Amino acid sequence: MPLLEHQLRKASAAGIRRVVFATSYRAAMFTEAFGDGSRFGLELVYVTEDEPLGTAGAIRNAAAKLTCDDHSPVVVLNGDILSGHDLVSQVAMHEKSDAAVTMHLTLVDDARRYGAVPTTSEGKVIAFVEKSPKPPTNQVNAGCYVFRRSAIDVIPTGRVVSVEYETFPELLASGETIMGYVEGAYWLDVGTPATFVQGSCDLVLGRMESPAVRPGGGVLFLNGSMVAPEAAVSGGTTVGAGAVVESGATVESSVLFDGAVVERGARVSRSVLGRGARICAGAVVSDAVIGDGAMVGPGNELRDGLRLWPGVQLPETAVRFSADV
Repeated sequence: MPLLEHQLRKASAAGIRRVVFATSYRAAMFTEAFGDGSRFGLELVYVTEDEPLGTAGAIRNAAAKLTCDDHSPVVVLNGDILSGHDLVSQVAMHEKSDAAVTMHLTLVDDARRYGAVPTTSEGKVIAFVEKSPKPPTNQVNAGCYVFRRSAIDVIPTGRVVSVEYETFPELLASGETIMGYVEGAYWLDVGTPATFVQGSCDLVLGRMESPAVRPGGGVLFLNGSMVAPEAAVSGGTTVGAGAVVESGATVESSVLFDGAVVERGARVSRSVLGRGARICAGAVVSDAVIGDGAMVGPGNELRDGLRLWPGVQLPETAVRFSADV
C-alpha cells in the first residue's frame, strides 16, 4: 500500500478528520491513490505547488485550504516518515502549553546527521543545531509538528522558506514558545531504497505498529502470489499480487512488487523487485533495486546499492555488478 496510507490511518485514529495534502511532483498520483479520503474516515483536499517552496513554504501554501480559527492546532506530518509516537499526547502537550509549535523529538544514537534540538527540563526548545559534529543532545527533529494556526499565517508567501533554518529560529527569537515532545518510539526516515525496505519489513514484522497492517508469520503474501513449498521466504518480506518465488529460491527482508519472479536457486536479500521484474535461476541480488520489467540473467550478482533501471535485461554472465546499470 502507499506509505502515506499509514500516516492517514494514524491521523484518523488520533481524531483528525480533515487533511490537506501539500503536493508538487506528480501531484495527480495522490488523488488517484486516496481520492476524497472517505475510506479512511477523512476529508482530503489537495494543494499543489507549481514550484517547490521548501519545508515551511509548503506548509504556508497548504494553509490556503485550512478552515480552522487562528488559535486552533494544526498537525503537520512529513510524508516520508514512519513513526509510532503518540500523536494524541503531542497535541495535548501543545494545547496545555499554549505553544506556537510543538515538535516531536526522537532519540538517536548519533545526532550528527540530524538537526539536534536541546530543551529545558519543562520541554521548552532553546535552540536548533543543524548537523553539528558535536551535537548538544541526542534529541532530533522527527518531522511531526503541531502549529498554532496563527504561527503558520506569519510564514512568508510566494518564496522558498525552510522551517528548520528560518521559521523555527525566528519564532524563538521573537519570544514565542516552541515545545519539544520527546518520545523514543519507533521512528524511521524512509527516504532511500534501503530505508524503504527496512520500513516495509518492520511493518510486516510488527516492529512498527500501524492501523493499516496486521503483522503475523514474518512475511506478507498478497492475493495471487505463489511461493513454492521448497522456497525460503523470511525477514518481513512482502510478496506482491501475482509474484512468484520458485522452488529452491531464497528471499529475505525484501519487497517484491506485483508480478515479480524469483526463479529456482536465485537469492534475493534486502532488495526491491519492481513490477514484473525477473531474477533468473542462480542469480544473486543483495541490497539492490531492480526496476519494473527488468531481468537479471543467470550467474549475475548485483550488490551494494546497485539500481537496475526499468526494462534493462542483463544476459547470462559471471560478473558482479556494484554500480548503477
